Amino acid sequence: MSPQRPAVAPGKRARDSVGPSATGAAARSLLTGGAGAFPGRAAALVATSLLSAAAAVALPALLGRSLDLVLAGAADAGPWLALCAALVVADIACDAACAHLAGTLTAHSAARTRRRALGHLLAAGPRAAGRFTPGDLVTRLTANVTEAAAAPAIAAAAVPAVVLPVGALVALALTDLWTAAVFVAGAPLLVLLVRAFARNTSAGVAEYQQVQGTIAARLVEALEGARTVAAAGTTERERARILAPLPELAAQGRLMWHVYGRAVARGAVLLPLLETGVLAVGGLRVAAGDMSVGELLAALRYAALAAGLGAVVGQLSGLLRSRAAAGRAAEALAAPVVAYGRRGLPGDGCGRLEFRDVSVVRDGRPVLRGVGLVVPGGATLALVGRSGSGKTALAQLPGRLADPDTGTVLLDGVPVAEIEREVLRREVGYAFERPALFGTTVRDSIAFGPYAPPLAEVSAAARAAEADAFVRRLPDGYGTQLKRAPLSGGEAQRLGLARAFAHAGRLLVLDDATSSLDSVTERQVARALLHQVRPGTRLVVAHRASSAARADLVAWLDDGRIRAVGPHAALWALPEYRAVFAADDDPAHVPDCVRPHAAADDGRAGGEGTPGEPVRGHGPAGGTP
Repeated sequence: MSPQRPAVAPGKRARDSVGPSATGAAARSLLTGGAGAFPGRAAALVATSLLSAAAAVALPALLGRSLDLVLAGAADAGPWLALCAALVVADIACDAACAHLAGTLTAHSAARTRRRALGHLLAAGPRAAGRFTPGDLVTRLTANVTEAAAAPAIAAAAVPAVVLPVGALVALALTDLWTAAVFVAGAPLLVLLVRAFARNTSAGVAEYQQVQGTIAARLVEALEGARTVAAAGTTERERARILAPLPELAAQGRLMWHVYGRAVARGAVLLPLLETGVLAVGGLRVAAGDMSVGELLAALRYAALAAGLGAVVGQLSGLLRSRAAAGRAAEALAAPVVAYGRRGLPGDGCGRLEFRDVSVVRDGRPVLRGVGLVVPGGATLALVGRSGSGKTALAQLPGRLADPDTGTVLLDGVPVAEIEREVLRREVGYAFERPALFGTTVRDSIAFGPYAPPLAEVSAAARAAEADAFVRRLPDGYGTQLKRAPLSGGEAQRLGLARAFAHAGRLLVLDDATSSLDSVTERQVARALLHQVRPGTRLVVAHRASSAARADLVAWLDDGRIRAVGPHAALWALPEYRAVFAADDDPAHVPDCVRPHAAADDGRAGGEGTPGEPVRGHGPAGGTP
């Protein structure tokens, strides 16, 4: 099911901080979503629960009447006894139906909520998920979502848990006002007991779930870095770090059980006192001839039902756990989804990319500052700069993996925020430094994308990425299951490149996507990218001088600003530019790798300048388009 999209204008991204109102709305949606999605099951559960409660309330009166008839030796006692038996069977059947309906409603609600939560999180973009550690996020979307999804069934079961004591109290008053008055006199103590339980349990449940998320987050971190932990010989230290919150978890667990046990213990003292009071008054009334034995039996049973604290406490405890879980899950789901436009791209567009006065802020720190840049259609532009200069932040913007806080990004003259989602995903592709490989087989991992290319295109893309040879050496070639294909870092990166090549559109962004390849393979991939992959514009995040040298132009970023734009051979004359690269880069071969500009009709990226001359950044933006 598609997640609901709030009214967010295209181009406006979700902020890092999500307001409490958005979180509260998401929590309420999680708690009530199951009942709204499955109204038939929820209504049937409420109906059967009420029938069960009605049978439980009617049974004591019928038993009392039957007992009086039997004691009186009346001939018509048989039908009353048969009616009692029928009510017992009906009560048992209703309880069984309630258990079945509650289980299926919870299961369907949990499945729906998980799908909806995952779809919402993915639609909100990488930054929404990046607000949490992987382990904590998994806990929120699995255990917490499951507990939250149980709320409709618990609430439906809570209806008879409340109706039954109220109905029993009314029936007790109809049976005998004096015994009802005795019970009512002690009822305020029951109310205080329930209120204290709710107040003390709520905070403990939230803390318990928070500590669970912390342990899960640390465990996932350790599993991801298992090789590093083993190589460093820090297994025991890491285990201690993961399990360090266990004492706090145990303390919170003990606190919850202590609160629960205290409520049950107090109830165990209070309820017998109330029943004893009812029995004493009822006995005196029987002795005085104001009540029959059957009415006394009914009064005692009604008093027990009216004091049904255990059922109320149990349902209340479940609702409190669901509410706390919904609050944690809602924190991950409160960010609005990315809103796409409805515009297409011109059919004759060549992939001209433009950044107009773009700024990006992360956690209150400016990452990009008024960047203005033009990448001519069909050209290859390398983004160069020290770590933290804003290269990846800039590369994320064309495909809307993130949106700028200010400014506009245009592809072939159309703001990317106004482009239809399917068009944007088809025309803007990415390859990353550490690609995540999806699918069952190697072929699936390369074909993964907005559409599934045929095997011929998959193998062609693998050849372009220098992956075809090692794939064919696998046990089943392209049909080899990923879990049976041990891949080195370079091989995984080549599969990621092949996936990008198989879906290449008018713009292809390579975010340090060749960092694990040796120099020879990197040159072969770069050559194939020119001749074997669909022509288009390339935006390359480069850390090697050789990668920058193969680009038509280089945009040099420094502290979130464009410092200079020009051919790599011209920029290499600047000592500060050379210092960006590793000391072992050999400048002697660099100018030979620069090839002619690919699209002169669009003008040179970054603004005016003659071939071979860098265009220095200037002005408050650090560069001009």
